[in-house]
Amino acid sequence: MIQELLTFFETVPSSTRSVFLVSGLALFLSLEAIVPLFRMDYKKIRHAGINLTFTLITLIVNLIGASLIVAAVEFSQNNHSGLLNWVNVPLWLYVILGLTLLDLIGAWLIHWLEHQVKWMWMFHLIHHTDPNIDVTSGLRHHPGENILRLLFTTLAVLVTGASFGLVMLYQTISAFFAALTHANIQFPKILDEPLSWIFVTPHFHKIHHHYVLPQTDANYGNIFSIWDHVFSTSTQMEMEDLNYGIDTHMDRSEHSDIKNLLMIPFQDYRSPAGSKFNE
Repeated sequence: MIQELLTFFETVPSSTRSVFLVSGLALFLSLEAIVPLFRMDYKKIRHAGINLTFTLITLIVNLIGASLIVAAVEFSQNNHSGLLNWVNVPLWLYVILGLTLLDLIGAWLIHWLEHQVKWMWMFHLIHHTDPNIDVTSGLRHHPGENILRLLFTTLAVLVTGASFGLVMLYQTISAFFAALTHANIQFPKILDEPLSWIFVTPHFHKIHHHYVLPQTDANYGNIFSIWDHVFSTSTQMEMEDLNYGIDTHMDRSEHSDIKNLLMIPFQDYRSPAGSKFNE
């Protein structure tokens, strides 16, 4: 069963993965209309247009960079390198270890660094400028950040030695969680709280999009929240106290203009309330 799953994701065509992505977006867009977390007064189609524009750029970057991941997988397999190739464990444990380690290096680590290194933050900042978090917000990433994440995904593959099927399974689950955790949907608190000790839940991640520190620099998880608990980077707050965006870019002309969003990494740095990078 598990081997069949890995084989499926190893051979699944890009068109099928695209169907998964579009279907996920459609599902959560429907849920946002039925059970919204917040009643936000904004032009949803225009907002989606901005975020989907970044998605198209992301697809181009990923198409070009996919060869890096393939090369990393082939290198690991040919040289029997990587942590997963050095241990003899049951297939189910191989998958769990692989997914958690890929998530640690390919998502949590680079996300944490983007909040600790000024020039990286300037690229990641675009994701935080969104004042209306919904399912399309998970697609809002500057192309410069996409390159950084691609490089760390490649690093994760080299360190783990994960098979191509496992990498594709991870990326598919990652895309689902990006949609789930950003979607403007009510998620039962009775489920959210216990699940958030292991997985990144909608409420757990939305705290990361609060507009000021210290919440902005917390809850970095992508799929697994365990890394935030292990490294003491998790925090909590009530959903009704959330205010989306980032305090340094609250003006509409800055967070809703694609040209300006693309140029933010090359503009002067602005220190948020509470300071950042000791400024």
